Amino acid sequence: MAQSNIPVSEVYWALVDKADRKFSMIRDLPFYGGTRYDSYFQKVFKVYTQLWKFQQENRQKLVEAGLKRWEIGEIASRIAQLYYGQYLRSSEANYLSESYIFYEAIMSREYFKDGSLSSQDMNLANKQFRCLARFLIVCLVFNKREMVNHLVNQLKLLVEECKRSFQESDFKEWKQVLHEIARFLKYDTPFLNIRPLRYSMILDPNPDCLPHITSWEGRSLRLREAIVSSYHHNEVKFSELTLDAFRMLQCLEWEPSGSFYQAGASARGHSINSGQNGPPGYNRPSYSQDIADPLLPPNPRKAILYHPAVTHFIAVLATIIEDLPPDGILLIYLSASGKSGQGVSSPLSVGAIENASESTVGKFQSHDMASDIQGTSSSTSQRDIPTLSYGQPKNNKKHNNPGCLWMGSHGSGGSNSICPSDLIPFTRKPLFVIIDSDSSHSFKTLRGAEMGEPSAVLLSPTSPSPATSVPFDSSRHPSGSQFTMFLTVPLQAFCRLVGLSGSNVNMAAYNEADKLLTSSLNAWGSALATSDALDPVWAQILCDPFLRRILLRFTFCRAVLSLYAPTFNKEEFLPDCLPHLPDSVLPMTNASQTAILQIAHTLGVTNQFIFVEGILLPENGN
Repeated sequence: MAQSNIPVSEVYWALVDKADRKFSMIRDLPFYGGTRYDSYFQKVFKVYTQLWKFQQENRQKLVEAGLKRWEIGEIASRIAQLYYGQYLRSSEANYLSESYIFYEAIMSREYFKDGSLSSQDMNLANKQFRCLARFLIVCLVFNKREMVNHLVNQLKLLVEECKRSFQESDFKEWKQVLHEIARFLKYDTPFLNIRPLRYSMILDPNPDCLPHITSWEGRSLRLREAIVSSYHHNEVKFSELTLDAFRMLQCLEWEPSGSFYQAGASARGHSINSGQNGPPGYNRPSYSQDIADPLLPPNPRKAILYHPAVTHFIAVLATIIEDLPPDGILLIYLSASGKSGQGVSSPLSVGAIENASESTVGKFQSHDMASDIQGTSSSTSQRDIPTLSYGQPKNNKKHNNPGCLWMGSHGSGGSNSICPSDLIPFTRKPLFVIIDSDSSHSFKTLRGAEMGEPSAVLLSPTSPSPATSVPFDSSRHPSGSQFTMFLTVPLQAFCRLVGLSGSNVNMAAYNEADKLLTSSLNAWGSALATSDALDPVWAQILCDPFLRRILLRFTFCRAVLSLYAPTFNKEEFLPDCLPHLPDSVLPMTNASQTAILQIAHTLGVTNQFIFVEGILLPENGN
């Protein structure tokens, strides 16, 4: 009763101030470490739930007291950021979906548009820019390509409008952001996204029906955590999401089933077009598990690290490994050059453009949660500072550390490189290590040096296939690493190797080749499951659908590159794995050669491969 005499506007702004303080509390919390930060999220979400409900119930009075539409949009944007942040911590698609819904509502209701350019206020225009950029990241991760294209057009239009209203220096960085997303989409083509990169219950083998491992009665491990990290010169990326990390991220998640989207639509459809009080279908934000897809297991949690300092990478690794459950295994994906000069960007390179856009769009992990609290945030934690140095000398050869991955642009090799020995202390727990580098084979020294748990290790070729026509890390192929493509989009990687693309591939032949690849992967999986020579390291992970799929795609990659004429049996062009796989899945077996022959024949590129005499197409083959 005491509050009944307090003006509504004062109660509202007190809630806004409280929400801002809570929001500031979580903005620098790391996006790894399991559920230890969930309580912080719940407290912040509770405040924003109260704030959202209050502004809905008192909208008319607040508008009369001077509440602007962009201020309502800012609340919705914060809620979207909270959902996205919780997705980064948990990797659960339901939070990503909720973030998308709030951003979509902000765009459709044009909360920021009304007051931005008409008032000649660049701060409001920046809010609209930031909202577009954040929504773009959500749409990319959520694989909403039509909306991505729509937002890119909106970004272009907004830049053009700003040219007529503001000095170019006021929005220069947003032109750079536009350049970055255009470059990202140029190389992440529709052909590379023909089928979902995520694990599909429809297109991939049902996890409940995987072949039983006949010679194994030991434990079965599940992928619970993953660290995905890259450090390359001028990588194609948007914000801090590189193409390779983007593909690997999706490869380690479940593709939401149709029932997930249908349930969401039916729950919200009754109020899609009703009212003007907020995002469609929402009387209040919902922090609950009832929006999760009940048909799917939880996604493995992932930490996406872009250009991390070596000390930060090791700190993240230590934190995650500490919380790994007894039945869990940690995947470590490291993509970096073995040459120190590759970490340096020149002032005129696209890296300089990307540096500017990072400060505008914000980090992929933090999602720019701090930028709207006090204009542009000046408080950046040490863990978020990329170790880039523009203008640093490139001929820093004395600091080269052979056999290590270069994760910095200056300083001594020890402080900027990750060596095999850096991972050994963490082999007290099960690790699945993927190294994509020209120094990958130096990580063979992990085998036998583990401190309790033998690690599973996949190693990229040390040299690129001649078809890529660029040195391994001079600037990297703009479409991303060939090895990573084989692990995430294997048939598209095959097509790129032999010179086929979306513009010159026969889609009927492509679809037939996709069926043949699926059959071959299943056959290799059965061969591994029934082999008496299967190492226990592989036997204990074959029940995990994500790791099994990656391992089988590695087998396909090795067979393709072994039989591809320009790289035929040349060790530097071939990937490797430790421990070794059984002979039954080696590239030169009749079964492996026949599998590659069928796919090559279907796509009309048989002449680009070398097969042993006597390898023929099956009688019922194409």
